[in-house]
Amino acid sequence: MQIVIMEPLGISEEKLRLLKEPFEAQGHTFKEYAKSSDESILISQAKDADVIILANMPLPLRVLDACEHLRYVNVAFTGVDHIPVAAAKARGIQISNASGYSTEAVSELGVGLAIDLMRNVPKTEQRCRAGMTKEGLIGSELKGKTVGIVGLGKIGSRSAALFHAFGCRILATSRTLHPDVPEYIWQVSLEKLLSLSDIVLLHCPLNDSTRGMIDSNALKHMKPSSYLINLARGPVVNSKDLTEALNRGIIAGAAIDVFDQEPPIPATEPLLSAPNTILTPHIAFATKESMELRAEIVFGNLRCWMEGFPINLI
Repeated sequence: MQIVIMEPLGISEEKLRLLKEPFEAQGHTFKEYAKSSDESILISQAKDADVIILANMPLPLRVLDACEHLRYVNVAFTGVDHIPVAAAKARGIQISNASGYSTEAVSELGVGLAIDLMRNVPKTEQRCRAGMTKEGLIGSELKGKTVGIVGLGKIGSRSAALFHAFGCRILATSRTLHPDVPEYIWQVSLEKLLSLSDIVLLHCPLNDSTRGMIDSNALKHMKPSSYLINLARGPVVNSKDLTEALNRGIIAGAAIDVFDQEPPIPATEPLLSAPNTILTPHIAFATKESMELRAEIVFGNLRCWMEGFPINLI
């Protein structure tokens, strides 16, 4: 069986060698490539694959159509909106993801960004380098603040636990009511969450119901002193509306790790000119620990699929 790894998995060569070893001992072969967005190159790399492994690089439909032997797509990522899922399933191709690998990484960054925003870290850091003081930039503490979490999956639930440990009041909203959440999580509507929260964290998937969910209308429900943190998917937020809200002081600030396209983001991105923002190039999931866990999950997915008991199917 030919297994094509379409992009690096962010682990050492030694770790990758150890993960591949049991499969190679069974006669399976691996081909590994650098990340590419050139469809003709992707087709030449993947056309003979039985299995494709990739992370967050898009898999164009034209590439999928060229893979006549493809039976399994093993996604080293949580979201699969960059994969032509419907077309793959129509061809009987199974798809797994690596849900859970970045729970700690994303949740911890959310806390860090919230502290950075509330303590004016970017502004005071710039002032310090310029030989200035913190005058007029005294920040606030997390303790006692209301944190609203949109999405109560593994990451949302872990974020709730971390912010609760800081003494925050936790609000949450999700597509469905979760009867088994800890007693410190108060499940409310999105509108109520936006209106009551000092910090709003987005941990929801990208789908038809969440695309553009945070627009000018939603932002109007937020307090002028509140902050928005997007660690979900870029298109969940209308970046033009958010930029306008920041420019007009409708909310106090934002931290954005995801955009309408994968970084590098174009110079035309509206948020580049928005005040009181922290912009990071999709780093939430990427820690040494999460990359190793991700690879282990992916190769575990592969083993179970080969044994006829696929796991983490989407």
